[in-house]
Amino acid sequence: QVRLAETGGGSVQAGGSLTLSCEASGRTLSPYAMAWFRQGPEKEREIVASIRWSGHTYYADPVQGRFTISRHRSRSAITLQMNNLKPEDTAVYFCALKAVSGNSEYDYWGQGTLVNVSS
Repeated sequence: QVRLAETGGGSVQAGGSLTLSCEASGRTLSPYAMAWFRQGPEKEREIVASIRWSGHTYYADPVQGRFTISRHRSRSAITLQMNNLKPEDTAVYFCALKAVSGNSEYDYWGQGTLVNVSS
């Protein structure tokens, strides 16, 4: 079983920065990809950014240029650097892991960490 633990959430004023971290434990052979999703108040869950262990990254349009996802190659861990935060970034952020490329969905999920951005 794989477990994901997120850290780094908190409250910040608009324009500020936060860094989220996620590390997998358990049976964590090098994953195919990991990602950050978020779910804001009364909104559906949406993908924020993803990274394949090959290094390929994806960013959702609302965070492009403000957020940076990175991975630790020796560990199943990722980081999300969030700069110039906006009130609309307020959400619970979830880390997810996809074990193999053939899976259409992410296989494992963290419990989530709250990010609150005040104006």
